[in-house]
Amino acid sequence: MVTSEIDLPADYADLLEELKTRISSARIHAQRTVNTLVIQLYWSLGRDIIVRQESQGWGSGVIRRLAVDLATAFPDMKGLSYRSLQYMTAMVRAWGEDENVPQAVAHLPWGHIRMILDKAANAEERDWYAAAAVQYGWSRNVLLNMMMNRSMERTGTAPSNFTRHLAAADSELAQQMAKDPYNFEFLGLSGEVAERDLENALTSRITETLQELGPGFSFVGRQVHFDVDGDDYYVDLLFFHIEQLRYVVIELKTGKFQPEYAGKLNFYVALVDDMLRRDYHNETVGILICGTKNDRSVRYSLGRSTSPMAVAAYTYDKLPAAEQQALPNEGHLVAALEWAEPDTE
Repeated sequence: MVTSEIDLPADYADLLEELKTRISSARIHAQRTVNTLVIQLYWSLGRDIIVRQESQGWGSGVIRRLAVDLATAFPDMKGLSYRSLQYMTAMVRAWGEDENVPQAVAHLPWGHIRMILDKAANAEERDWYAAAAVQYGWSRNVLLNMMMNRSMERTGTAPSNFTRHLAAADSELAQQMAKDPYNFEFLGLSGEVAERDLENALTSRITETLQELGPGFSFVGRQVHFDVDGDDYYVDLLFFHIEQLRYVVIELKTGKFQPEYAGKLNFYVALVDDMLRRDYHNETVGILICGTKNDRSVRYSLGRSTSPMAVAAYTYDKLPAAEQQALPNEGHLVAALEWAEPDTE
C-alpha cells in the first residue's frame, strides 16, 4: 500500500510510537488474560472429575466418553481430549484440590504445566520450576532444558561467604546466583583443556553460557583490563546482574581448587568494586569456577577472604552411563515437546 506524501503534525512520530507501545501492551495483556481463563477452566474441569471419581467411582471409560461428548459439543475447541482431561486431574492433584488455581500455575501456558507434571519428581520441583518459569518468562524449550539439567538441585548450592559479608536479604539473593556444579556440556569439550580454551568456548557460546549462569546475567567482557598505577590486571569474565544491580567477577581454573585462587579473586572483586561500582549498585561479588574442589579447603579460604565470594565446580563431560539411562532419550524429548503443543484431538 502506497501512501501519498502529506505534511504530518510535529508530534505525529511520538504519538505513533506511543500508540504502537499501547497496542502491543494491550495484546500481551489480552493473551495473558485468555491464558489464565483457560487454565482456570481446566482446573475446574479437573476438580469436577476428581470429585466424581472419589464419590461415584468414575473410571477411565466414563472419562473417555466425557472427552468424546465434549469434543462433539465444541468441535472448534482444542484441549478436550482424554489425554488432556487426565492432565487436568493431574494438575489439580499436584497443586492441591482447592477451588482456585494457584497463582503461579494460573500464569503458565498449558504446555508448560504438562511438561512440569511429566518431568518434576516431587512437589518441591513442581513449585520451583512453575514459579521460575513465570518469574523469568521461560519458553517451553528453556523450561525443558532447565529441568533436564537439574537447575533446581544446583542453584544456590556453591559454598560461599556471602552471609559473612552481605546483609541477610542481599546474601540470600547473591547465593541464588552460585550454582554447583555448573554444567558446560553444551561446549562440546572433552578431556583436559587449558583455561584460555575454556574461556574462549564460554564466550563464543555466550547465549548458552548466560542461560547456564541463570536469569539476570549480562555479559560485560572477557579479560577486562585494569591499570593500577602502572600494574596491569585482567579479569577473566565480568558480568553485571541486572536484577541485583551488581557486578559479578568470574575467575576460571581448570584444575583443582587451591587456596591462592581465592586470594586472587578477592583482589579482583575489590578492584571492580572500587573502580566500576556506582553508589546505586550493590556490592560486587565473585565466583571462582574450577575443575574440582575440596569443600573444606574452600571454606577455610573463604573464611579469611574480605570480599563476598563463592567457589563452584564445573563439568562438561557427559554423565555416567547409569545417569544417562535415567534421562529421557531423543524420542522422549520429542514427545515432551509435542505434549507441550496445544492438543488437536
